[in-house]
Amino acid sequence: MKKTLAFSLLAIFIAGAVVSICTGAEVPEKDRLYIITRLTGRLISEQHYSQHPLDSKKSAMIFDEYFKQLDPNRMFFTEKDVQLFLSHRETLDRELNAGDTTFAFAVFDRFLKRFDEYCVFAEKEMKKKADFSKDDTYSPDRRKMPRAADDQELHRLWQARLKNDLLYYRLVKRALDRDAANGKSGQNASAAIRALWEKRTPEEKILRRLRDLQNFYHQRDKIDILSGFLGALAASYGPHTGYQAPKQDEDFNIDMTLSLTGIGATLTSEDGYIRVVDIVPGGPADRDGRLHAEDRIIAVAQENGEPVDVIDMSVDNAVKLIRGKAGTKVTLTILPGKKGRNAVPENITLVRDKVILKDSEAQGQIREVLHANGQKIKVGVIELPSFYMDFAAMFRGDANFKSCSRDVKNILEDFRKQGVQAVVMDLRRNTGGSLPEAIMLTGLFIKSGPVVQVRAAKQDPEVEEDEDGIISWEGPLVVLTSKFSASAAEIFAGAIKDYRRGILAGDSRTYGKGTVLSVIPLEKMLGIINRKFPAGSVRLETAMFFRINGESVQQLGVTPDVILPSLSEPLEVGEMFSSNHLPWDSIPAQSYRIFDPEMEALLPRIRQNSEKRIAQDPEYRKLLQRQKRLQDQLAAKTVSLNEEKRWQEYLADLKLGVSEEQKAEELEKNTRNRKKNAADPVLQEGAQIAADYYLLKNSSTPK
Repeated sequence: MKKTLAFSLLAIFIAGAVVSICTGAEVPEKDRLYIITRLTGRLISEQHYSQHPLDSKKSAMIFDEYFKQLDPNRMFFTEKDVQLFLSHRETLDRELNAGDTTFAFAVFDRFLKRFDEYCVFAEKEMKKKADFSKDDTYSPDRRKMPRAADDQELHRLWQARLKNDLLYYRLVKRALDRDAANGKSGQNASAAIRALWEKRTPEEKILRRLRDLQNFYHQRDKIDILSGFLGALAASYGPHTGYQAPKQDEDFNIDMTLSLTGIGATLTSEDGYIRVVDIVPGGPADRDGRLHAEDRIIAVAQENGEPVDVIDMSVDNAVKLIRGKAGTKVTLTILPGKKGRNAVPENITLVRDKVILKDSEAQGQIREVLHANGQKIKVGVIELPSFYMDFAAMFRGDANFKSCSRDVKNILEDFRKQGVQAVVMDLRRNTGGSLPEAIMLTGLFIKSGPVVQVRAAKQDPEVEEDEDGIISWEGPLVVLTSKFSASAAEIFAGAIKDYRRGILAGDSRTYGKGTVLSVIPLEKMLGIINRKFPAGSVRLETAMFFRINGESVQQLGVTPDVILPSLSEPLEVGEMFSSNHLPWDSIPAQSYRIFDPEMEALLPRIRQNSEKRIAQDPEYRKLLQRQKRLQDQLAAKTVSLNEEKRWQEYLADLKLGVSEEQKAEELEKNTRNRKKNAADPVLQEGAQIAADYYLLKNSSTPK
């Protein structure tokens, strides 16, 4: 396959290169852009799993994606602006193949013009006194809404956006004042944070942010602009396909050399906000417990420094503010995802540090579950944050290299010695990791057999199997999953479900990430034409994995046997919400032997018992109330610009959820400290389901 790719790429340049091929010669910028453009377009179209050619259909998608990347919330381009470039909508495929990037730079210039106009408009608006007593509204999510028809409508959008930004700052101050009046000693009530927030007026903060952004956009060089355009090309193939410019590669290497550290969170840009995608197990944010996936970061403050607005800032620049030396503090101002569109900003101060590997390892504990029939059942709980493996140690021949399957095997051996009767595997926060480890972990619970099928484009599936014939745990098993369980976690969960090896419980589905990614440095391809210069890299989806029953986990995820209430249920989390994602697919099933043929008959009783317990649990009743309120908030397309109304909505949320939030925060900290009796209703219910399963399996007349 690599040989075919090499000859294909070589043919591109033999047929149309405009530069002479001279080893070691300095390559002019114009030629570098030309080469990178053609190379990236051909590489993605030929090597992506979809095998979709770069044609007029893709051209239209790239056109839309580029406008989306520059203006995700449709706040700057009018419909008339887009019409100016409409002639390119079905010709970008030919332009990319010809290395022509005229469109990319012309659209960016138009964006710069609009942003400059917005800055001038904001300067004038900030001199006016905003009226927050009116019942005006603002639509914070305009992704699917029509663009402004003309300048007049665009200015009305800008006015509402600026008013909403001002209101955020006013609400932050009210929240800080409220905490101080209530005598809270938490981070939100810190006098230092209050002083920093009051250094500048809300109007000054907004104008400072816009000036910083204006400078950033005007200082972008041609490779930066091209990177955005090639990012749109990549995004038209899938959410995990992308182009990384040489400067981004260099920044990454510098960061690694300087051993800079951060908070342990994966971030992305969405609708102008920096959104938390995932919390890294064992990182500072994970150990603190207050930052969560789906939270949006709107400001970042260094220790003893003023908060810097990161609304509309690129992820790269926001990350530079968040990262820093170990031991230093950073304060994030966030809009909590669990509070919906009406969230009032909160401040979280974290101490930067490296990921503590011990905290990201598998951890086991034993719970004694009192069943409804009066029996006490010993349930072993294993929390697995990721599928980790020390590849470096393995490759250098270390027989004791670290791996999650080894750690879990040791925990299971300890469980057996202590008389554990059922096991719960907690994968609710597991976003994946090593594919070999997912296969080996599955092998701990089955004797042998297929675990996952992997199919590259236009190739037959390859079957990955457990072949050792050894099983480490034969007893009842429950696997807890959530919408955040992804990739390798879905491989394990899918195999356990297909074999009927254990009961899956949790959110209505897992994440739905069923693709295999490859990263290709473009500099390796330049050797074909005897050129050498920083060219960046391409990340793309090259294969898809399938369950042994033939179904992919892509897009739809894995459905549990028992659905448990969750605040993440209303959130738009998962592959299905990503643009241009690969669709669900299926292939022929493998031959495998069901582990527990009786499970299907037991599940109705297990579900019934679970529903009864949940209905009687006061904590779950409150959770369902909060879930309903969050659903209503997310369904609303607008937020009020009336300050008193927004404040009252905030207080109503506090009244409904403050005690639960405090308990949740305490739970997060307790879980990370491995306190055995931490109150986690979902985990407690998972243990009860495991006890149910054990009793039903070991009694001919279950009570």
